Amino acid sequence: MSIKVLIIEDHKSFRESIVYLLQNSRGFECIGQFETIEDALQSDVNPSVILLDIELPGKSGVEGIPELKKKFENCLIIILTVFEDNKNVFDAILAGANGYLLKKSSPERILKAIQEVLAGGAPMTPTIAKQALDLFKKLVPHKTGDNGLSQREKEVLNLLVQGFSNEEVANQLFISPLTVKNHIRNIYEKLHVHSRAQVVLKAVKEGLI
Repeated sequence: MSIKVLIIEDHKSFRESIVYLLQNSRGFECIGQFETIEDALQSDVNPSVILLDIELPGKSGVEGIPELKKKFENCLIIILTVFEDNKNVFDAILAGANGYLLKKSSPERILKAIQEVLAGGAPMTPTIAKQALDLFKKLVPHKTGDNGLSQREKEVLNLLVQGFSNEEVANQLFISPLTVKNHIRNIYEKLHVHSRAQVVLKAVKEGLI
């Protein structure tokens, strides 16, 4: 079954290049392309992943994330933009973005990011990932405590914060993907969170990494 992808991008030539990439890559399907958040919210498609620009006519990509998540239940959102400044990265992650890539990323990286986010990862370019983590550390006051996490759960948590997918965590720790899922479920329960973005924020806030 193909991964259903929705694109929200006002730059016509770039949008069309992504549509072409998806339609000509096995396992992917572009089910909609729009120039604005407002237009996308009027559609009746059901995407698994949304590729979202930040600077758009009308509402910005960051402003639109909560509404898109409400409209398209269970969808995952990857920011795809030219902006790599601190404010945009931080605001997008806080708003609920599941990944953050730059438009200069290779076609292969964009396709891989879509697969990664569906596998439970938080795809970002290395520079963006480091920048995001540094921002959290600077802007969120630290507390102490481990919330009852085991040593293995702490190891899994550290890799989650670095943006590793479930499969990559499994490879790093030499355990099965199913075991990783069980650890993540326990981490979510112990930290009282429901998403990776919340995991990152809480882990930094409470000094767990």
